[in-house]
Amino acid sequence: MMSSDVNSLDDVFSTFNAEYTKLTNLINDVATTSELDSREIVEIYYQVMNVSSMASMLKQRADSEPNPILSKVQETEKMISEKFDSTIHPKILAKLSSTIQEMTKNLQSGNSGEKSKEQIESDAKLFEELRQTMSTKEFVEQYEQGISQ
Repeated sequence: MMSSDVNSLDDVFSTFNAEYTKLTNLINDVATTSELDSREIVEIYYQVMNVSSMASMLKQRADSEPNPILSKVQETEKMISEKFDSTIHPKILAKLSSTIQEMTKNLQSGNSGEKSKEQIESDAKLFEELRQTMSTKEFVEQYEQGISQ
């Protein structure tokens, strides 16, 4: 391996470590939080995918001999699989599903009779929240398709 390749690999590994730390903090925060908004959900999935991509790249570029880079990559893949894919991801998906059901039920139950301007505005806001939640759920389901392949 040429010197510039080693420096480049070291740079990528340094960035990987910083992103891993950010992911670990996000996972720890999510594990202790019962309510996440769509932005927070997308952020954690983006971070998981980012770190996973970097891990794959490092695995391909690092020598096949055991070394600190490969050890860190394996530790990272294990953490994502055990903490995120097996525990946090199913909880997020279940919460999104139940939230969508609840919002839909609330919107359907208010569909009778005359509505005040305030009720119409409230329904419009709830429809927007429902749309955003459904979009987030679709994003989460796409992630699930990727891990089940």
